[in-house]
Amino acid sequence: MSKPSRRVPQQERGERRVAGLLEAAAAVIAEVGYEASTMTAIADRAGASIGAVYQYFPNKEAVVHALRMQYGDEMEERWKPLTRDAAKLTVKHLVDRIFEVLVDFMQSRPAYIPMLSAPKTFKRDPAARNRLREHFAALYREKRPDLTPEAAFRIANVSFQVIKAMNPLYAEAQEQEREELVEEFKLVLTSYLTTRLRA
Repeated sequence: MSKPSRRVPQQERGERRVAGLLEAAAAVIAEVGYEASTMTAIADRAGASIGAVYQYFPNKEAVVHALRMQYGDEMEERWKPLTRDAAKLTVKHLVDRIFEVLVDFMQSRPAYIPMLSAPKTFKRDPAARNRLREHFAALYREKRPDLTPEAAFRIANVSFQVIKAMNPLYAEAQEQEREELVEEFKLVLTSYLTTRLRA
């Protein structure tokens, strides 16, 4: 007599379904861009009914919001090893590692660049919005322990804006131009941090 298959809890099934829908959405957005992507295309890619997609997401903006939250969690995990190493790195090597993490993330998540053009129709929790800035601030206090939390966050905010300014240029650039563009922004951030992180 065969053993009955394990019954998967409803919540676990729901989480798997949401993960599959987000994976499908990322693939569609990476292929056709945010504007051209549709809920129907997402459903087709996921092998789900359109009704199943709407069960979890009321519209395309909600899908993108969920992807952004997921990407924020992934970035946080990628950031941890850099925070541990920050104190022993030179400013130049620290900047190299920062951009290495960011560029690797953008390349491994091809939906990220097209999503930059998506409207931010959902208000993000302030703590979530500041998460990357807080990570930068932690890096800088590891590098220069005498920095006050306020000073570290201010430097982090400027760093964040420098990198944010690169995103639309990176999105528009041809593949072969992107590496050169990243090097230019590395120079900007290295010059700024060399002054600010000097004890």
